[in-house]
Amino acid sequence: MKSENTPFVGGPLDGRVLPVLLGMTGHPPKTYRVPVPDAAGGPPTVLVYRRVQAARTPKLGLHKGWRYEYDPAGDSAGGGGPRWPWSKSATPAPSAAAQDATPPRTPDTPDE
Repeated sequence: MKSENTPFVGGPLDGRVLPVLLGMTGHPPKTYRVPVPDAAGGPPTVLVYRRVQAARTPKLGLHKGWRYEYDPAGDSAGGGGPRWPWSKSATPAPSAAAQDATPPRTPDTPDE
């Protein structure tokens, strides 16, 4: 497996450069989760880092590698995977009252 030394910015791993395994496309994963064991023996705390571009070349604007930035919100922000058109959306469906915002129709009366 191929790996790449990737810098980490922010959070407890700030300033560290760790080898990260590359995927089939040659890129590191979009999110990097680091489980930190609890000192009291409880469930581990998971630190979440998001992949961002490290820099761009000045003339052509080409991308020069990746870095990971700390995400204190964790899994709540970021999507968590591909959005397929056939999958249900994460937003709740509007209620029946909100859908029927038009006033009720009155029956037509003949003109007299």
